[in-house]
Amino acid sequence: MSRLWMSGYRSYELSVFSDQDDKLKVIKYALTRYLTEQIEDGMDWLITGGQLGVEQWCAEVGLDLKKTYPELKVAMMLPYAEFGGRWNENNQAKLQTLLAQVDFHAAVSKQTYENPQQLKNYQEFMLTHTDGAALVYDPDNLGKPSYDYDIIRSFNEEHPYPLTVIDFDWLQESANEYAEKQNNGFNFE
Repeated sequence: MSRLWMSGYRSYELSVFSDQDDKLKVIKYALTRYLTEQIEDGMDWLITGGQLGVEQWCAEVGLDLKKTYPELKVAMMLPYAEFGGRWNENNQAKLQTLLAQVDFHAAVSKQTYENPQQLKNYQEFMLTHTDGAALVYDPDNLGKPSYDYDIIRSFNEEHPYPLTVIDFDWLQESANEYAEKQNNGFNFE
């Protein structure tokens, strides 16, 4: 798999409201482990969106992994023009900083938000421009990623398109491993 689409929960769906939140440290640890494995298996493009939460965290982790894997490219695809324009200044600045750092970014629709069809077009674009997907999502805990989960599963019925679901059990295992490494003196900073 060369091009991976990653998405998942929004930050508020996981009750993560600070970059210092221990939950975020565990999520980024899990993402780093997963993405490292994917890179070593041949993934060279990480493609995500700009949503607050998993998408931005994936971009941050991908950018950090470029230090070890300079061949990795990180792209952020936004569903429409002026995406994030209604967010508070801090969140807008965070998005702009990430957009300035990634290897490629663009809006799928050149128009500002007009209707839900733009979001469906975005999903179709992501499906047809990637080789597989990974979602930080637990099907037993619905949220915004359920739309992507459903469309990926539907697409998968007619196309070979692998989907990895990083669910709450996976995150709990990552939390246990993270805590064990911390207890053994491993520094993640």
